[in-house]
Amino acid sequence: MKLVGAALFVAFVVPHVNALSQQKGLDWESRFRSLTNKENIRENDKRLSARPHHLGSPYDKENAEWILARFKEWGFDAKIETFNVLSPTPKERFLEMVGPTTFTAKLKEPTIQGDPTSDQQSEQLPTFNAYSVDGNVTAPLVYVNYGIPGDYDELERQGISVKGTIVIARYGASWRGIKPKVAAEHGAIGCIIYSDPRDDGFFQGDVFPKGAYRNKDGVQRGSVLDMPIYPGDPLTPGVGATKNAKRLDLNDVKVFTKIPVLPISYGDAQPLLENLEGPVAPESWRGALPITYHIGPGPAKVHLKVTFNWDLKPVHDVIAKITGAVYPDEWVIRGNHQDAWVNGAEDPISGISAELEEARVLGELLKQGWKPKRTIIYCAWDGEEEGLLGSTEWVETHADELAQKAVLYINSDSNGRGFLGASGSHTLEKFINGVARAIQDPEKGMSVWKRSQLLQISKARSPEDRAEIRRRPDLRIGALGSGSDYTAFIDHLGIASLDLGYGGEDGGGIYHSVYDDFYWYTHFSDKDFGYGQALAQTGGTAILRFADADLLPFDFGGFTETIQRYLSELKKLQSSMREEICERDKEIEEGVFTAISDPQKSSVPPSREELPPYLNFAPLDNAVEKLSRSTERFEEDLNKLKQAGNNSLNGNALRKLNRQLMMSERTLTSPEGLPGRPWFRHMVYAPGMYTGYGVKTIPGVREAIEQKQWKEADDQIVRAALIFENEATLIDSASADIEKASESHSGN
Repeated sequence: MKLVGAALFVAFVVPHVNALSQQKGLDWESRFRSLTNKENIRENDKRLSARPHHLGSPYDKENAEWILARFKEWGFDAKIETFNVLSPTPKERFLEMVGPTTFTAKLKEPTIQGDPTSDQQSEQLPTFNAYSVDGNVTAPLVYVNYGIPGDYDELERQGISVKGTIVIARYGASWRGIKPKVAAEHGAIGCIIYSDPRDDGFFQGDVFPKGAYRNKDGVQRGSVLDMPIYPGDPLTPGVGATKNAKRLDLNDVKVFTKIPVLPISYGDAQPLLENLEGPVAPESWRGALPITYHIGPGPAKVHLKVTFNWDLKPVHDVIAKITGAVYPDEWVIRGNHQDAWVNGAEDPISGISAELEEARVLGELLKQGWKPKRTIIYCAWDGEEEGLLGSTEWVETHADELAQKAVLYINSDSNGRGFLGASGSHTLEKFINGVARAIQDPEKGMSVWKRSQLLQISKARSPEDRAEIRRRPDLRIGALGSGSDYTAFIDHLGIASLDLGYGGEDGGGIYHSVYDDFYWYTHFSDKDFGYGQALAQTGGTAILRFADADLLPFDFGGFTETIQRYLSELKKLQSSMREEICERDKEIEEGVFTAISDPQKSSVPPSREELPPYLNFAPLDNAVEKLSRSTERFEEDLNKLKQAGNNSLNGNALRKLNRQLMMSERTLTSPEGLPGRPWFRHMVYAPGMYTGYGVKTIPGVREAIEQKQWKEADDQIVRAALIFENEATLIDSASADIEKASESHSGN
């Protein structure tokens, strides 16, 4: 999978209490960054992406063993943990048009002359969507644009039904697994997903091998598991997929698609689309193929057949540890996956190659006498592409221990050339801004923080937004939904998490294809691995600061401000829905509505919709106000401690305070989880049920409003309010401990 994050964002980081220790930490940081070597990252990428290494393949296991040997060589206590997961692979794939003319799709990505690894066809996974159900269907075809809920609203306005049809949707606008999910909900019996050249092909630039973008034969593989319900092994939800784990029967699994799905190239898609008739697609639906985009249904009629081998396969997670010298039971965890759909030089090897360089340099520091205060754990995950399998099963297996010991999880995935992107827990916003100020951009001669600030200023939508970006001492970070290995840490266990990576100046169209290889990456992305080195410096600096901090650098100011913004958004969402319904009802009363169905047919006005009630946001208002007061108190106490320059927070007092800071993210979770998907326990961040990767903030309330479940919205407001009250109580307790320690120190 791929980094799905907002643009980064400060200088202010919650200070270490012990100034001498902080200075030593900065010395180690500087030494760490100076020792990173981009040539090592290049060689890592070349070696790991040399052959296809999907889950269960020989080279996947060989890579895991090679990574294990490197960790041991660098002084880590390392091992491989193996889980047995369901991982279907294709048995049959067939797509043909049977009317009004005939055409058989190639369903194959050819070798490219000059690209030395694209010819490894005997080892390459075929083009397919993992966790599609078996199916053999023939039906008229309907074009549904991106296949997201709003597109079906447009079809309904045009009087077009997909019931009993096969839909063809283009990649983009949402996670791929949403497309067959929504299609099935509307009665479709099959789904085809293609990559339109407008989105990542010739419309964007020259295609591979001349340029970076997807050629007519390129296909995006990918999972269509219904991960907004739960990720990981479909047979063992909530528990690790160990050898003796109790497994669901295939018929009882709820996260498979309901209809067969197959991805294709735009070369295979064009004959299907140009044989559609019916209404011309709206302008926003039109791709870049040299055809008129019609919606259908028909006369194009297609036959789709897919069957799979439903086998268990081993996941090999490499887990490497440096035990902390002072706080061995406080864990700072770093991860990136190493499995790929094919060679995966960009996704994910560009990320794991940088992570390995971080680990190598930490090993060098160990030889020079450095010892982290906290335990550091480096992870190379397997099985991420199919559905976050390796990381989820590891987290579920070690859930009790992680809940007690994990301080932080830092994730990366794909990496490229350009700007630093950072998303994560907003209690870490100031922290990661501080890290970003310490990293130099390899090309621009300025900090990566400054470069990100300039990007945000250039993209600001209004003068007011630009002024805020200039005025704020820090840059906002995005919230985490899903799509990479942080998901189980933050969404399931409530472990504060960050997702980091560079990109934005290396556009491409080889995602999840055979052409994501070392040749493509070194010609069209981070050619000299300078941004790989920047990622290693960013991730390693963050690990060092957290592992060696006396006082854990969590901050509640940015978090509280963010929660206030989320609450404001919820109120505006409900208000805008009421306004839209009122306006529509007014048009109906006046007989004014837009007839966008076939002009030869009589148009039926839309039915009136019940006006949403006013929701009672008072519990949330009160809870967020309490959170704000608690945050102000905590910041005042911490600032007084800093100004006094005393060392009252040490020993048991410091351990107790750090414990409370560790638990601050856990406090934002609920054991019952979100409605209809109890695996997701975080009440502030979660992937949307119909966005897949994209985050929904305060999701219980937000999605109830979006789905017009007003009673559910009221209930979720109360639940969310309780979560924020509990967070405020924890922060108050931390403040009281600081005050008590300060008074005790003054008395002495």
